[in-house]
Amino acid sequence: MLLRFRLLISSVVGASMLLLVLCLGAQNLNDRPSLQLGFGRTTAPLPSGFLVGVALALGVLGGGSAVALLQGGAAERED
Repeated sequence: MLLRFRLLISSVVGASMLLLVLCLGAQNLNDRPSLQLGFGRTTAPLPSGFLVGVALALGVLGGGSAVALLQGGAAERED
């Protein structure tokens, strides 16, 4: 259980730090496309590097959470 918690916390902290660095680096970009989400609305114009970075941070968070859930279950079955 402690292993799951440590893995989950480390993935959340890693994704948060990645998002923080991304927000600091995306301040002065001129190319700002907007996303069309499929239901008629578009988002506010955002830098393209920010959009890619948010996707990367969400991937780190989702992958770390999946590993935390799967790793803890395998360790408990061995005991």
